[in-house]
Amino acid sequence: MDECTSALGDDRTIGHRLRRIRIVRGKSLAVIAGLAGISESHLSRLESGEHALDRLSLIVALADALQIAPSELTSLPIPAPANGHTDSAIGAVRHALMAINHGHGGGQAQPVDVLRERVNGLVRAACRCEYEQVGAGLPGIMRDLHAGIGTGRDVAELLDLAVLLHTQGTVAWLRTTGAPLDLCSQAAMLAARAAEDRGTPTALGLATASTARVMIVAGAFDLAQAELDSVTVPLTTPESMQLAGFRAMRQTVVAAADSRPGDMAAPLQYAAELAARTGEGNAFHLAFGPFNIGLYAMAGAIEIGDNGQAVSIAEGLQPDAADTARQAYFWVDYGRALARLRGRWDDAVHALRRAELIYPHSVQRNPFAREILAELLTRVKRDVVGRELRAMAYRAGLLV
Repeated sequence: MDECTSALGDDRTIGHRLRRIRIVRGKSLAVIAGLAGISESHLSRLESGEHALDRLSLIVALADALQIAPSELTSLPIPAPANGHTDSAIGAVRHALMAINHGHGGGQAQPVDVLRERVNGLVRAACRCEYEQVGAGLPGIMRDLHAGIGTGRDVAELLDLAVLLHTQGTVAWLRTTGAPLDLCSQAAMLAARAAEDRGTPTALGLATASTARVMIVAGAFDLAQAELDSVTVPLTTPESMQLAGFRAMRQTVVAAADSRPGDMAAPLQYAAELAARTGEGNAFHLAFGPFNIGLYAMAGAIEIGDNGQAVSIAEGLQPDAADTARQAYFWVDYGRALARLRGRWDDAVHALRRAELIYPHSVQRNPFAREILAELLTRVKRDVVGRELRAMAYRAGLLV
């Protein structure tokens, strides 16, 4: 099979997709590698799957070299065997977002206490990784909540609920399920509009943190930083301190993805100082506290390529005390870091399997986790661990 046929025949990983686009555009390895600032041999290993392409900064650099959006590389390929009804649920959320944004949301206005319980119940379900329940419930709650806002009654509280729903429910669920970035952006903009109408630092702080998350994934690091810089959350209550600390952690992610490792420590330190005052908290369902700071420190270390540091951080954390979603994120990133350390590949497989057992989508629909699975397929022996790895890869829709 020649290079072009091979590249066009398998689009399941970011590396394969990168090679296909490069070949279709008539660009050589040398040209794209030079534009992205890496060696030709490194690019070849990324394209072949020998080395996982799981760092956002490098994905953005390669997308820029190819003159495409990063999402063209990271978007999910054909539906995987384990997807279940997720794709149809994403379609229903898309339809609801389109209807609401065009003033045809429908829905039934309900008393504010009913909507409050429904919104908080859905966000709690997301934190418990009950993804089918969240996907099934989102469209109806979205429509009913915006119908309530349209009545002009209890608007202040309903706007707060809209910001909470779209930041901690809609955007969070769409990102975890690997939904197209345009949907995440639409949901983030709904939150932003609600926050602007509400006009409080808390609402604006939540909304801009969510918008920044979408901008980071899109590779718009300068816009993400500007979004985070646009609002200052006053440290007047334990809840506002948790929000301010959470936003600082997101600044760390921006700095790491933007290849500014020197700017990572200050916001992490600020978050740690606030966490020392608040302890483990859950204001706005953010789960802000020492454990979540550790998760962000891990993610930043992986992004800048310091996988040994990420493993060291992970092995000092106690994930069992965290909520279900954070446990899943912990095991995914721990597995990603372990996969880069020689002699720890079997441990990486076990960590990813733990994440999959907790929250299947955190592995099966996470482009970075799927990249690591593909890399491990080239390294792990065909023993018991290898069988477990191949089963995970199959469920994620990879070629086994």
